[in-house]
Amino acid sequence: MPSNPSRLQAVIFDMDGILIDSEPFWREAEIEVFGRNGLRLTEADCMLTTGMRIGEVTRYWYERRPWKGLPPDILAGEILEGVIRRVGERGTAMPGSRDAIRLFQGRGLRLALASSSAVSLIDSVIDHLELRSFFDVICSAENEPRGKPHPDVYLSAAARLGLLPQACLAVEDSIAGMQAAKAAGMRCIAVPLPELRADARYNTADLILDSLVQLDEEVLKSLMGE
Repeated sequence: MPSNPSRLQAVIFDMDGILIDSEPFWREAEIEVFGRNGLRLTEADCMLTTGMRIGEVTRYWYERRPWKGLPPDILAGEILEGVIRRVGERGTAMPGSRDAIRLFQGRGLRLALASSSAVSLIDSVIDHLELRSFFDVICSAENEPRGKPHPDVYLSAAARLGLLPQACLAVEDSIAGMQAAKAAGMRCIAVPLPELRADARYNTADLILDSLVQLDEEVLKSLMGE
């Protein structure tokens, strides 16, 4: 164990909204699939569940506004398929994400991914963006007892890196994801969706950025306590 176990040694990225501009795909797919089954959602409705696992999203709405169509687990699969299709057709990297990866690697920090998305979507995204080789560890909350905002997927990522959570920095866009990282005991950079930027819950993040384009050497030094 290093002499200072809380020294920053790794960065754990969320995926949707951080590495890839996929949050609109989720909203499109949810509105389409729920709509076919008699539940009309707005984009604002969809933002309420940003960062949650898709099975939790469909159960969330079934508990509040039950429909008579297909069951929640079937809808979850259809929504996931819709997002994967959109990633292949229109998926683009988030501004600044590749530069952030290079910045962290240049400081000798290890990289991991901890996403609420299913393994099938994670594989689709990182292969589409050609990012697989950058990550030492890839974790999906699909394999955890609980999804974000619970810390499980972040704790698993830290454990697989062989590090204490205090030695890890999370990069998140959603409130649920930020809460998961903080509950795990990690530092967290939040990059909120513009529509959610004013939400006071983001104030628990260690740093709030409008875009990863703003992340530079000086910002990193402050996070590393230099």
